[in-house]
Amino acid sequence: MPSSPIFPESNAEGSNPKESAKALPKTYDPKGTESRWQIAWERDGAFQGKPDNPGKAFSVVIPPPNVTGSLHMGHAFNTALIDTIVRFQRLQGKNVLCLPGTDHASIAVQTILEKQLKEEGINRSQLGRKEFLNRAWEWKNKSGGQIVGQLKRLGYSVDWKRERFTLDEKLSKAVNRAFIQLYEKGLIYRGEYLVNWCPASGSAVSDLEVEMKEVNGHLWHFRYPLTSGKTADGVSHIEVATTRPETMLGDVAVAVNPSDKRYKKLIGEMITLPLVNRQIPIIADEHVDKSFGTGCVKVTPAHDPNDFAIGQRHNLPQITVMNKNGSMNNNAGHFEGLDRFEARKSLVEALDKKGYLVKVEPYQHNVPFSERGKVPIEPLISTQWFIRMEPLATKAKVFLEHNDPKFIPERWTKVYRDWLTDIRDWCISRQLWWGHQIPAWFVISESNGQVTNKTPYIVAESIEEAQRKAKKKFGESAKIQQDEDVLDTWFSSGLWPFSTLGWPNEEDIDFKRWYPTSTLVTGFDIIFFWVARMTMMASIFTDKMPFKDVYIHGLVRDEENRKMSKSAGNGIDPLLLIERYGVDALRFALVREVAGAGQDIRLDYDRQTDTSSTVEASRNFANKLWNATRFALIHLGNESQNTLGEINPNALNLSDLWILSRLTRVNIKAKNSYENYNLGEVAKDLYEFVWHDFCDWYLELVKNRLNQSNESTTNYLADQKTARQVLAKVLSDLLIMLHPLMPHLTEELWHGLTGNPENQFLALEIWPKSERDYLNSELEESFDELIKAISVVRNLRAVAGLKPSQKVPVRFITNRKELAKTLLQAKSDIEILTRTKSLEVIDQESANKNPSTKVLAGVSGELQVLLPIEGLVDLESLRSRLEKDLFKAEKDIASLSERLNNSNFTNKAPTAVVAQCKENLSEAYAQAVLTRKRLEDLA
Repeated sequence: MPSSPIFPESNAEGSNPKESAKALPKTYDPKGTESRWQIAWERDGAFQGKPDNPGKAFSVVIPPPNVTGSLHMGHAFNTALIDTIVRFQRLQGKNVLCLPGTDHASIAVQTILEKQLKEEGINRSQLGRKEFLNRAWEWKNKSGGQIVGQLKRLGYSVDWKRERFTLDEKLSKAVNRAFIQLYEKGLIYRGEYLVNWCPASGSAVSDLEVEMKEVNGHLWHFRYPLTSGKTADGVSHIEVATTRPETMLGDVAVAVNPSDKRYKKLIGEMITLPLVNRQIPIIADEHVDKSFGTGCVKVTPAHDPNDFAIGQRHNLPQITVMNKNGSMNNNAGHFEGLDRFEARKSLVEALDKKGYLVKVEPYQHNVPFSERGKVPIEPLISTQWFIRMEPLATKAKVFLEHNDPKFIPERWTKVYRDWLTDIRDWCISRQLWWGHQIPAWFVISESNGQVTNKTPYIVAESIEEAQRKAKKKFGESAKIQQDEDVLDTWFSSGLWPFSTLGWPNEEDIDFKRWYPTSTLVTGFDIIFFWVARMTMMASIFTDKMPFKDVYIHGLVRDEENRKMSKSAGNGIDPLLLIERYGVDALRFALVREVAGAGQDIRLDYDRQTDTSSTVEASRNFANKLWNATRFALIHLGNESQNTLGEINPNALNLSDLWILSRLTRVNIKAKNSYENYNLGEVAKDLYEFVWHDFCDWYLELVKNRLNQSNESTTNYLADQKTARQVLAKVLSDLLIMLHPLMPHLTEELWHGLTGNPENQFLALEIWPKSERDYLNSELEESFDELIKAISVVRNLRAVAGLKPSQKVPVRFITNRKELAKTLLQAKSDIEILTRTKSLEVIDQESANKNPSTKVLAGVSGELQVLLPIEGLVDLESLRSRLEKDLFKAEKDIASLSERLNNSNFTNKAPTAVVAQCKENLSEAYAQAVLTRKRLEDLA
C-alpha cells in the first residue's frame, strides 16, 4: 500500500486533524487519490459481501460485459449509475452485495480466434475442438481481463472475490441443469425450421441479434411465363418484383391476394420458372400485399420467413439453394459455387438475356444484418434447438400483473409487456465451439454412425449419464456422440441473477441471503435481449422475479447529440477523460447530466483537444470542495466533529441557522432522490449546495468569526467554537451525502476531516441524521434575499468602478418587516462582504423624507439598494461609460430584432440558434432599461 498523504506510513494510526490539515496537499491529485483508495478498499475487503452481517439485504449483479470488451462510455455511464445506487444503500446500513462478472461472448471470441487461425493458414476443423478450446481459454486468461481492470479503475464498489465468468464450472453446471429442466418440462425441442443464418460466423442467430439497416437497393421486375402459353384473355405471363433475385431459384409458387381482381382468374394456373423450367402454381393467400410491387409475390419457403409461413399454410415444398457459407448449392444449377451476391448479378444478366427482365427500380428498404457478423442475414432451413417461449412469457406476465418487477421509468412496463405478448420460440443453438456445449448426445449407432435429422438423442448432465441412458434404451452396443453446437450466449446470461448466487442449490447461503436481487440497472436497448429472458428463466426456475426494480437508463450521446457507434466513429474514450480529469469528475458529470430516469444524456467533447467542458466543470467542482476542506482543516486545528461536542442551538447566529436549515433540506431531498433513482437530481442539488450555499456564502460569512481576536467581542471563544462545530458538521454530512457520486474524493477529504484510521472507511459510514428542528423555510427565503442584496451591492460597486479599498455607505429600502429584520441581524456580515462604510435599512416612507442624490440604484425583489457615489467617483466618466453601454445595448436590439423579423432566418435557421437569438434580445432589452435607469439616477 503506498503512503497516503493523509495518513503517512510512519503514523497511520493516531493521526489528528491538525496533522491532516498540514498533510493535505494544496492541489487535488485525482489519479493518486483514486488509486490509493481503490487499493485500500480491495485490500481490506470493504465491499466483500458477508451473509451474516446485520442489515436488510440489498443486492445487485452487474450486467456482465463481454470478456472481449474494452471500456466505452456506455460502460462508464452504467457503472456510475450502479455504483451510485449501491454506495447509497450501504450508507443506509444495508447488507449489500454487488457482484461482478464477465460474459464469455461466444461469437466475439470465436471470431478473434478464427482470425488468428486464418493468419496461420489453418481453420478450426483442422485444429480440432479440444485444441481450439485450449487456445480460447489461453486467450481469455491472457487478454480477457482488460475490461475487469478498467471497471476497477472506475472505483466500482463490488465484491471482486465473488467475480463470476459465465463459463465458470459452477455456472456451467447451472446452465446444464437449466437446459435439462426445460427439456424435461417439454419446453425445449429440436426441429428443422427457418432460422436467421449468419454466413460470416457460420451460425444461427436469434431475432434479437439481428439489426435492421436501411439500404439503397433495387427492386427487380421479372416475367414468369404461364405454362399453358396464354389464357383465353390473352395473358401469357405474370410479373413479380423482388429485392433478392438469387432466391428465385428456390421458388415453389407465386402468391396473389384472393381479392385482387387483376389475378383472380389466374389462381390455379401453372407457371414455368425461368432458367429452372420448374412448374409452380399460382396460389391465393390473404397475406399478400396487393400494393407491393405488382401484387404477385414469388414464394421461396426455404429463404424467407413470410414465404415459410405461406408454405406451411399451403403445404408447399422447401427448396434450399444456398450453402451455409452464403454460396449457392447444387439446387442453383450452373450458378452453384457462386457467392450469393455474385449469383444475384449473374442471374439478373441471364434473365435479361432471355428476355425475362422487365425493369429495375431504385428501392430503399430495411435489410436484416447480423449484429456480430456485420453481414446480411440469410434465412435458411436448419435443424436447431428451440425453447417454447409462450409458457415462459405467460408466467412472467402473471408476475407483471402485480408490478413485479417494477420498471423505472414506468413507461417501459408497456414495452416489456408487449414483447412478452408478441413472442416467438427462441433458437438457442449456435454452430460454434466456444460456449456451453449442448448437453445432448446423439445415439449414432441407430443411424449408421452419422448424425441425421432422425438420429435419436439423449439429454443428460454428463457423458456417463448419457451412456447409461442410451444403453438402457438402445442396448449395450449403443454408441453416442455429443451435439457439437453450443448454447446462445444469452441462455447463460438469462440465468445470471441466480446462477451467480448458487442456483440450482437454493440452500446456498448467498442465494438465501441475496436472492431475489434488489435492482437491475441497464439500457433500454436490451430489455428484450436480456431483461425479459432473465425474468422468464427466473419465473420457471425460482418461481420469483430475479429483481425487484429495473432502472432503465438512456444512451450517452456525443457532442452533436448523435448516438455513439463504431460505424459512425464518434465514440468518446472514457479513459482519455479519466486521465485528464479523474474518475470522480467523469462519474459526476455523467450522472449530473441525467434529466430524468431513462433519458439520453449529451456529453460535450472537443475532438481536437480530447477535452470536455462538462467533465471539466465537475473537476472544478472537485477542486472547489478540496479547497473548502483545506480551509476548514486550517481553522478546525486539533478538533473534529466528535471532539467539538454537540452544537448549542442557542449559540447559533443567523448564518449558522440558515446553513443548517439548508443542510437538513438537502439531506431530506437527496435521500429521497437516491431512493427513487432520481440520481441526476441528487447531483444537481448537492452541486448547488456545495458550490453556492456552502463555499460561496457560508464560508465567506464564517471567515470573520473564525479569524476574530479577543478584542472583537467578549464571547469570541464561544462564537468561534460554534462556528467550528457548524463547519465540521456541515462538511462531514455533505461528504457522506456526496460519497456515492464522488467516492474517492470524499473518502480522502473525510479522512482529513475526521482523522480516522485508514481502514475505517467513509464508504461504510451511516447516512447523516436529518435534524428537522433546524428546518426554517422563512429564514431560507429571507436569507436568499439577503444574498441577492449583497450581490446587488457588489454589482453596483463594479459598475461604479470602486476600488476594493473604497468603503461607501449603502441604503436598503424595503417595507417588508421580516426582510428588514434579517438585513439588520446580518448587518455586520453585509458590511464586511460588501466593504460598506455604513449600512442603513429603512422603509419607503423614511426614504422619501430623506432622499438620496447622485446614487446608483439596484432592485432585488421587494428590496431597493442605493449606493451614494457623489465625491467617490468621476461622475462624468461614469456617465460616459453608461452612455456607451446604452448605445451598445440599443445597437444589439436593432440588429437582433432585424434578424428575428426576417422569416428566412426564423424558418430556416436551427431551432437552437433562433432560441439563442431571442434570449440575447431579451438580455439586450433588460440591459438597456437598467442602464437608462442608472443614467436617470445620476442626473
